[in-house]
Amino acid sequence: MNQPPVQLQVELPNEEWEGKYSNFVLITHSPSEFVLDFGRLMPGANKVKVVSRLIMTPQHAKMLLRTLEDNIKKYEARFGEIRIPGEGEGRRIGFQPFFEEPPKD
Repeated sequence: MNQPPVQLQVELPNEEWEGKYSNFVLITHSPSEFVLDFGRLMPGANKVKVVSRLIMTPQHAKMLLRTLEDNIKKYEARFGEIRIPGEGEGRRIGFQPFFEEPPKD
């Protein structure tokens, strides 16, 4: 049956109003959860300050991926393609994929 969408009220506490800037993310996972550590990496520094940690189930991580993809498509349809500096030139800046070796038995 088709049910009407649920109306959610989102509460944003004052201390979270401004948000936190992040230009770095480290993602780790276990069979039961994904951990996303968001941080700031200053130019020329070799230390990242973690500003926020999110922990979610694998199902929620996949839903987040789909939601981000959908919102990026909508953004690009309205404002144009998001270009990533150095992409296609072999340069790597900003968020980087991090792959862990699987545990050895």
